[in-house]
Amino acid sequence: MLTLSHITKIYQTGSLTQKALDNINLSFRSNEFVSILGQSGSGKTTLLNIIGGLDQYTSGDLQINGKSTKQFKDRNWDSYRNHSVGFVFQSYNLIPHQTALSNVQLALTLSGISKKESRQKALKALEMVGLKDHVEKRPSQMSGGQMQRIAIARALVNDPEILLADEPTGALDSETSVQIMELLKNIAQDRLVIMVTHNPDLAEKYSTRIVKVKDGHILSDSNPYDASLDQQGDSAKAPKTKMSFLTALSLSLNNLMTKKGRTILTAFAGSIGIIGIALILSLSNGVQDYIGKMQEDILTSYPLEITQTSSNLSALLDKQTNKKNKDLSKVYEDNQLSEMLKSDVQNNDLTSFKSYIEKHPSHYKKNTNAIQYAYPITLQLYKTDTTDGAQAVSPSPLDVLFDQSQSPMAKQSPMAQTSLFSTNVWKEMIDNRNLLKSQYQVLKGHLPKSANEVVIMVDQDNQLNDFALYALGLKSQAELDKLVNKEKESKAKSGDTKASAQKSTKTSKTYSFNDLMALEFKAVLPSAFYQKKDDQWVDIKDNATAMKDLITKAQTIKVVGIIKPKADAKGIANQSGIGYTKDLTAEIIDDNNQSQIIQEQVAQKGTNVFTKKAFITDPKKQVFSAEQLSDEEKLQLSQMSPEELTDYMNRMSENASATYKDNLSKLGYVELDKPSTIKFYPKSFKTKDDLKDLIQSYNSKVKKDKDYDKVLNYTDSVGLIMSSVTSIVTMITYVLIAFVAISLVVSSIMIGIITYISVLERTKEIGILRAMGASKRDVSHVFNAETVIEGIFAGVLGIALTLLLNIPINMIVKHLTGVSKITALPWQAAIILILISTILTLIAGIFPSRMAAKKDPVEALRTE
Repeated sequence: MLTLSHITKIYQTGSLTQKALDNINLSFRSNEFVSILGQSGSGKTTLLNIIGGLDQYTSGDLQINGKSTKQFKDRNWDSYRNHSVGFVFQSYNLIPHQTALSNVQLALTLSGISKKESRQKALKALEMVGLKDHVEKRPSQMSGGQMQRIAIARALVNDPEILLADEPTGALDSETSVQIMELLKNIAQDRLVIMVTHNPDLAEKYSTRIVKVKDGHILSDSNPYDASLDQQGDSAKAPKTKMSFLTALSLSLNNLMTKKGRTILTAFAGSIGIIGIALILSLSNGVQDYIGKMQEDILTSYPLEITQTSSNLSALLDKQTNKKNKDLSKVYEDNQLSEMLKSDVQNNDLTSFKSYIEKHPSHYKKNTNAIQYAYPITLQLYKTDTTDGAQAVSPSPLDVLFDQSQSPMAKQSPMAQTSLFSTNVWKEMIDNRNLLKSQYQVLKGHLPKSANEVVIMVDQDNQLNDFALYALGLKSQAELDKLVNKEKESKAKSGDTKASAQKSTKTSKTYSFNDLMALEFKAVLPSAFYQKKDDQWVDIKDNATAMKDLITKAQTIKVVGIIKPKADAKGIANQSGIGYTKDLTAEIIDDNNQSQIIQEQVAQKGTNVFTKKAFITDPKKQVFSAEQLSDEEKLQLSQMSPEELTDYMNRMSENASATYKDNLSKLGYVELDKPSTIKFYPKSFKTKDDLKDLIQSYNSKVKKDKDYDKVLNYTDSVGLIMSSVTSIVTMITYVLIAFVAISLVVSSIMIGIITYISVLERTKEIGILRAMGASKRDVSHVFNAETVIEGIFAGVLGIALTLLLNIPINMIVKHLTGVSKITALPWQAAIILILISTILTLIAGIFPSRMAAKKDPVEALRTE
């Protein structure tokens, strides 16, 4: 069965050479109890290790069932130890963090046996050695005899052909020693048992054969055996051993659980980098979400607009970014001015685009809450009470005050000079009743149902700014003049604008809902200001009597409701004003277009209705003079009073340079198929992108048809700003992550060092695993599993702590700014960070795990 031929073992330590075994020749029967007897240092343990495959001979040959082991590789020795040999050691060599059952079951797991079957066999082996009631105890909870019984059960559980026992009773009392020896004697009845001992009494009493060894030589053999006389046994190839990664995880997890404090501290140290990156990602994601939410919230206030004329910013940006390489020894001309003049402003053909939208309504309606068409017309609204003369509320009296081209007031007000400033508080509301109901709270009355109905919009504090008060006629022109004069006098005296502003502060006036609901206005058609007199169209704006009559006959506009934005409303600018429907705009345009003066002008495109003369195209003749009058007209003029003559001359001078287009604009003529602006109110930020794609598709279509004049140009200013902010946030996020990642690498290195310490602490366990047949790869897997567990634990702990930290951070930010959920960790990022933590710790543990795999099992077993 087992034959040693001329076995020699030499240990080389520097220049020192020691021969532990010298030309050993031995053969063993398949079932006998052999005791190798000798003093310490005689070479008996070395002989046992070579027989067991733990140590390799220097020369000679070990034959197993007639097969030489000279060509054996590591995997062959691993399989041999696992399937053919069982070890029983003097110091038991049990894995302390495993239960009795797990210690025994481990040898079966290495053999590839299923968990269920290995458990049954392990229980049977423990029952055979009398430990049926102690299977869940750990070695530290048992006596020496019980631990040695576990070691024997572990050695026998794989039903090996050979049982090797190294001083099995050396650490036991006499009574327990007898029990162990009796157990070994019974085992030897059906297999080979080789025991190393220095106790001759035990050897004589229990052994069937005693081999005495001294100084690496065999002194005597009480029952020698010649293997050549018997038929060779089966030399079939033994199956390979392999430890599953789950077993490796189980071993490492149990080991870590015995050192909970260190494990938690290590995981916490490893989680610091994860916490840093997770917090940065949480803040970045929260800010990105906030920006995205803000974009969606302002879609109603800042819709996607395409205007009749737009700035072509992309052309200039492309020119700046697409610069060619030039000879830097010369100075070149940069034609920025000419490029700006050529490309700064572009006209958009909105007529064609409106027609296209109306032909494909479903494509646009599904992505929008409303599509609004704006026209170049200003509502001409007056107070119904004309006792003090005609008082306009639209255009507001403030429009004249803050006219940037004329008024000194505008020049003194920095606010009035900004492009965002507007005194117009009459606003056409979105044509979506359901959306209006979802966004506004009706304080009194109802939303407009017909063209002549309007609502007053107050802010969330139920306030109406003074712009709206002038537009509603609640403050008069006289009050405005008084306020302006007072401020001018105050500033002239004090020279301090701030002081003047503080002195002017006074208690705000209040208005009841009924006061506001009682308001009515008169809508005058733009062309109605021109009435026929003596077959001439004259402007009646300066005629008080005519204006009163015109206002009295005009359509009445009623206030039918008072509304304010709901607290949770999205995308509404918190400003006061007066809202009307698109029906009012359409009705005024239609009625105005049907007026007599417009009909006359449209019918006579070449004749100016105000002068009854052809439009003058020659610039030299656009100055009115008597030479342009006929004899009949001169006769009529001679019969006029001085006032009538002056009026006539002014009218003729004013209209001398007029064109057909100028007259139609002056009269408020608008074609409904020619909007000046198209506003899209997207349902969400995503549908806004879909709308952009639809516009791009339209542009592609007209380009394909070679209608380049119809290509639309627009700039999504809000989207551009938000995109820039998002890019900045992303860049800052990457920079911060790069810095924090250093701590992640440092913590991974620290885990690698701790794994190295763990290798040193578990050296004996490495020897035990190798003795049971675990391969070098299996040992490496055990420590890789430990780093994986540490990595997962650190990652999960880091994510958990980040989520906990996000709670107070969000609470503080909300308290300070009112913004909720400014930090929000995406679940995808959480999983990726855990994976990164696991991978980094696994990489950090590769060196320690390879070092563990290369350890000499004999040396490892000697480590205490």
